[in-house]
Amino acid sequence: MAPSSNAVSPLMPRSPSNMNANLSPSKAKSLAMRKSIPKPPLPPAPSPSHRQPADVDMAEKMNEEISSKYVKGKKLGEGTYAIVYKGHLRSDPTKLVAIKKFKVDPSQQREGLNVDTIREIKYLQEISHPSIVALLDVFSSKDQNINMVIEYFPNGNLEELIRDKSVSYGAADVKAWMGMLCRAIYYCHSNFILHRDIKPNNLLIAADGEVKLADFGLARSFGDPRYQMTSAVITLWYRPPELLFGARQYSGAIDIWSIGMVFAELLIRRPYAAADVANQEVLATGGGTVAQLDKICEAVGTPNEENWPGVSKLKDYFDLDKKIPVRDKTFYMQMFPTAGSVGVDLLMAMLKLDPRKRVTARGALEHVWWTIDPRPTSKENLPKQGGGDSKMGASEAAAPGFVVDESKFKGVAKKLDFGAAR
Repeated sequence: MAPSSNAVSPLMPRSPSNMNANLSPSKAKSLAMRKSIPKPPLPPAPSPSHRQPADVDMAEKMNEEISSKYVKGKKLGEGTYAIVYKGHLRSDPTKLVAIKKFKVDPSQQREGLNVDTIREIKYLQEISHPSIVALLDVFSSKDQNINMVIEYFPNGNLEELIRDKSVSYGAADVKAWMGMLCRAIYYCHSNFILHRDIKPNNLLIAADGEVKLADFGLARSFGDPRYQMTSAVITLWYRPPELLFGARQYSGAIDIWSIGMVFAELLIRRPYAAADVANQEVLATGGGTVAQLDKICEAVGTPNEENWPGVSKLKDYFDLDKKIPVRDKTFYMQMFPTAGSVGVDLLMAMLKLDPRKRVTARGALEHVWWTIDPRPTSKENLPKQGGGDSKMGASEAAAPGFVVDESKFKGVAKKLDFGAAR
């Protein structure tokens, strides 16, 4: 027998029309009456305080197991957001760590963790690279504060080394540090992660000489070029012009600009394009945009439609008073003689005004500069700056922290699920 033209496929969803097609009038009326009766509300979802005792006990046990692995020693430094302690493994006192305890600000308590900290923990748990700081553990202390255990860096950061005139270094050392940074960012970009805060202060120097990228509090996953992100990222002196003009859609080119500024700073031992803004709080919060763009005009050239098609369409674009042509190679050679002709080529490729023309992280690593003399210094022979404990504490305590609602985290262990943090 041929199938009825009114037959409903078992693969099709059951719509109200085909579900009730064969009902008698009386059954249809009865069904309509039942539908008019409101359903009782669903019981509320159990709150964290209603978790089963076994779950609470397991979480607390995991947390105790992690925290008991470490012995917290003297305080190394204290900042607005965190206190940094020197520590070591209980099982091996020679294995040093830094324990970063985040402060709780009662006036800013909120549900859960601040998004910056969620990002930092999330990304440091997901990635592993020789030139990226290693997150060893996360646990809550007895006072319910969150503690992050990271590698111990006795030699401070690259910013301190650059400023210390008692430390001398040359082109081979710069090439080694730049190689570590470029490899770290290539790894991040290959995993669709933007760092969004590259600067010498976030490049920590390990005991073996390796420079490691730290502070992933502003990091962000990327992939869809249409997705809009905030332009209020990257410390002002290292922020690219597209962000200063309010771009909301951007790529890894923003990190490359920052790397170029670090490269220039290593060569001349001072920030290359630094707005004269004395108030550090203004710098940290993204103020001084006009002053910073003026410095970029002087250092690289004035952005316009000729050298950067489409720039005038950016949300916060304005016509700059300074009209300086894009700097040529002769200018860069005079500014950065230590880099040599080939090194200057790479620097200029990183500091293109148009982000679409900037070299990629992979392109930077494939540049011929790495293969010519002088070859990069081995990390064991790189110059190091002393200072030890005090420098480690100052570097980490100064990093932005987060606010924790103390009542929410009585058993935080390393395997928390931060997969939703984007």
